[in-house]
Amino acid sequence: MSEKVEVYGIGNPLIDVLSHVSDQELDELNLSKGTMELIDTERGNRILAHIKDREKKYSCGGSAPNTMITLASLDVNTALAGMVGNDELGEIYHQRLEEKNVVSDLSYYPGDTGSCIVLITPDHERTMSTRLGVCQNFGVDQVNHEKISRAGYLYFTGYMWDTDSQKAALKSAIKTAKKSGTRVVFDVADPFAVERHRKDFMNLLQGSVDVVLANREEARLLLDCQDVEKAANHLGSYCSIAAVKDGANGSCIACHDDQCVTIDAFSVKAVDSTGAGDNYAAGFLYGLSHGYSLADAGRLASYIAAQVVQQEGAQFSNQAAKGLKDTIKEGSFLSSN
Repeated sequence: MSEKVEVYGIGNPLIDVLSHVSDQELDELNLSKGTMELIDTERGNRILAHIKDREKKYSCGGSAPNTMITLASLDVNTALAGMVGNDELGEIYHQRLEEKNVVSDLSYYPGDTGSCIVLITPDHERTMSTRLGVCQNFGVDQVNHEKISRAGYLYFTGYMWDTDSQKAALKSAIKTAKKSGTRVVFDVADPFAVERHRKDFMNLLQGSVDVVLANREEARLLLDCQDVEKAANHLGSYCSIAAVKDGANGSCIACHDDQCVTIDAFSVKAVDSTGAGDNYAAGFLYGLSHGYSLADAGRLASYIAAQVVQQEGAQFSNQAAKGLKDTIKEGSFLSSN
């Protein structure tokens, strides 16, 4: 029998490849300094060839992977399913994921692993080139129904609706989850995903999802509603639980049979907002899986998101994760304290 996990994530594994280059090299590669650009496989291979002999740092990236990694760092048993290529980067991703104590349920497909190539110039500016590679080929045959049926939660993001094969896979996974009592958690994740798939997302929310997370702009696009509390209540009427995030203004969490709870944001100096939403989701799922009230799950989510924006990157070091676990153990953020 396969290992039981508490949170089973399905997402797009994108390996982050970090290396240092000069400003002149950026010009030679025809890259605009300080930007993020979606590129095709051929161009990605040219950039990787250019830095082939350089010192490089590899880490597991992608929205759902970030959430699973943070949960694992807090000692929640998690797994990640997704598609990587049958190349060196795919193998590195698998190794790094297991080093982060996430159960790897990755599938392999002929071709290139999705990657985000981050080139850092001497002034510390980051220029990012993202190629999706084979991750969008994840399909029905890759769904692990046994693990999903035994998990506490199935987690996925709106990015998984961009191809017919991914959409079919998620529908199959959700069907198994609903049949087995596994709670379905949908993180909308991106306003552009709403613009592409609004009708599908609204259909999904009505009967297929137990918990939905969205930010203010995503909720506005879904519901044509500017008010965060009203949006949370509206989404909560479809699902058991809805959380709508509003950056430094905090978040609102609604339950279909209860009042909306307002969660204040923690006041911090933000350095890098990358992964703030992914880590909010991790904190919220931690709270739900440990029996916290909605208010306390929201406070923990807000706290973890606040910690990650004070550093560069979307994942915590082992030392930072230990600090988070100590804070959780103390319970200083709980409403009862």
